[in-house]
Amino acid sequence: MSIPILVAVAWPYASGSRHLGHLAGAYLPADVFARYQRLAGNRVLMVSGSDVHGTPITVRADAEGVTPAEIADRYHAEFVGDWERLGISWDLYTSTGTANHAVVTHDLFLTLLQNGHIDKRTSEQYFDVDAARFLPDRYIEGTCPHCGYTEARGDQCEDCGRTLDPDELVDPRSRITGTVPELRETEHFFLRLSDFGEELGGWLDTREGWRRHVLNFSRGWIEEGLQDRAITRDLEWGVDVPVDDLGPGKRIYVWFEAVIGYLSASKEWAQRQGDPEAWREWWEGDARSVYFIGKDNIPFHTIIWPGMLLGYGGLNLPTDVPANNYVTFKGGKASASRGVGLTIGEALGLFEADAIRYALAASLPEQSDTDISVEEIGRRVNEELVATWGNLVNRVLSMVHSTCGAEVPGPGSRTGDDLALLDRIDEALVRVGGQIDRVELRAGLRTGMEAAAAVNAYLNATEPWRLAKVDPERASVVLGTALAAVSGVRLALAPYLPFSSSALDDVLGELHAWRRIEPEPGTPVPKPTPLFLKVNLEELLADGADGGRGGTVG
Repeated sequence: MSIPILVAVAWPYASGSRHLGHLAGAYLPADVFARYQRLAGNRVLMVSGSDVHGTPITVRADAEGVTPAEIADRYHAEFVGDWERLGISWDLYTSTGTANHAVVTHDLFLTLLQNGHIDKRTSEQYFDVDAARFLPDRYIEGTCPHCGYTEARGDQCEDCGRTLDPDELVDPRSRITGTVPELRETEHFFLRLSDFGEELGGWLDTREGWRRHVLNFSRGWIEEGLQDRAITRDLEWGVDVPVDDLGPGKRIYVWFEAVIGYLSASKEWAQRQGDPEAWREWWEGDARSVYFIGKDNIPFHTIIWPGMLLGYGGLNLPTDVPANNYVTFKGGKASASRGVGLTIGEALGLFEADAIRYALAASLPEQSDTDISVEEIGRRVNEELVATWGNLVNRVLSMVHSTCGAEVPGPGSRTGDDLALLDRIDEALVRVGGQIDRVELRAGLRTGMEAAAAVNAYLNATEPWRLAKVDPERASVVLGTALAAVSGVRLALAPYLPFSSSALDDVLGELHAWRRIEPEPGTPVPKPTPLFLKVNLEELLADGADGGRGGTVG
């Protein structure tokens, strides 16, 4: 039965280029999942957008001497181009800079305020005397109290991943002037996250099939006791506060309004469809909602956003949050904010989009951190993608072209061995579908590639090139069976490899459902060209493609 599935994907800060770790952490897994669900007949709404209000944007704008809007527009356009080149199949990719997002954010804020889950408090915030301004979290750096990392930010330590408040930093310093800031009183609105501790704890106890590290991280927050968090800041860049209680110079802080983007994007999509209430199908009732994020965003999606949804009322909490761990690049730990690691644009300059998608999908950090490099990507492309799948497709199409009159042969009289192969492919499709549905994407890709290897083994056992000389009729049956099996493998790999899969549409037919289809007899089969380009690793590494850029991006 068809069900509505919301695929909610992390909103990247429009403050710098995204890296392969970001792609592996959230965007590729979400796209593989969404593409499968559509083929399985489910009603998918996949949304995300650029986070244009984060303090990383204002930090970069200050450094470059431009406005935050210029930074946000620059990188939003880059992201849109990256997603198109990678084949990320958004239903809507927008930004937090729209009027619609401000309206939805105000609605959440005012409803939580009315329901008693937001209150106003006086607190101490760091103030840079030399710059004569309060400092948002990311304008403060210091030593992490948990791991001793000396370049921790005021909101999070990038080394150990712990969420921080600025006053927890040891030896804090202003990123603007380098001076030691002083604490001064300021008034802000706070989300009463502590209101939801018991309810969120009970809800987490009902989560089945969640990744262990996600549940452990989330339960740890509950056991420590949820702390109320300020949701406004002394800023000029961001969504304005919909009440005047705090006076001028205040904005809703990014960690509160960015997660609202999942809802505002869904409403924007509905408005674009001409049915403003259509978003409800994915936010109410029996709809599934799966949130694709990186490891460092777990508490925002398993604690804070669910708490906001509970306080607002009437909307679904996440069905699953399959957060990935980190991808390290060449074994080093770094981040996008420091401009290290291979960017998506750089990777697309070195490899085909499907090659990147394959290599990352084969290494997704689903249960633990994984390491990648240019050399490893190239090796996987050559030794796995080209050698197993690409060569199989080329092998079968070439033999059909030369042996079967350059057209798809009829099924003929298939033997038990022929039918056993097709049964194995059909069973693999069922298994791949279940694995993708459970967000076991590495396993799903491995199952698909094992199916390709089974077709290669069948060809080696039946030897249609020999049969063509002594028993052309049997050769035609074998090649027709192999082509039908290739059609099934193509479907299993389609969520991972959309470009090369669609390149086979003319021969194998377009994909419309998650079931193997027999190629139509008589369909022309032209002489094939390679499905993938082999990577010249020596040339790639000689050109210094790694660039010495180590990094961790999650």
